[in-house]
Amino acid sequence: MSRILDQRILLLVISFLTNLQCTKVLSEWKKCGDRECETAMSRVQATTDYLGPDCRYLNFKTGEEIIVYSKLSRKSENLWTGSKGKDFGYFQKDAVKVEEVFISEEVEVPTKETDFLCLDGDEYIFE
Repeated sequence: MSRILDQRILLLVISFLTNLQCTKVLSEWKKCGDRECETAMSRVQATTDYLGPDCRYLNFKTGEEIIVYSKLSRKSENLWTGSKGKDFGYFQKDAVKVEEVFISEEVEVPTKETDFLCLDGDEYIFE
């Protein structure tokens, strides 16, 4: 009985830590094509398969095309945000190569809490 209780507690702790990771602010600032971050910045192509650490990240395979909408700045300049079909999320900029640039000047804006929501199944996880 004690062993089952220990396993349940361990699972609860793991679940809690996973939820904390999914709400962690990745950067206080981001660069976008406009102040609302609605303008596509560039089109990139995946140079490697990418599997992100949680549901905030965009997963893709080598050769897939991604549209970039923002780039985290200052604290995490290696993470960009983009979409592939209906999927949207963060990815490492080193996993792609720029194919076409749509905007010439980037605007730096503060991030919002909603930039780091994690959609897990049908429910949002908030910090």
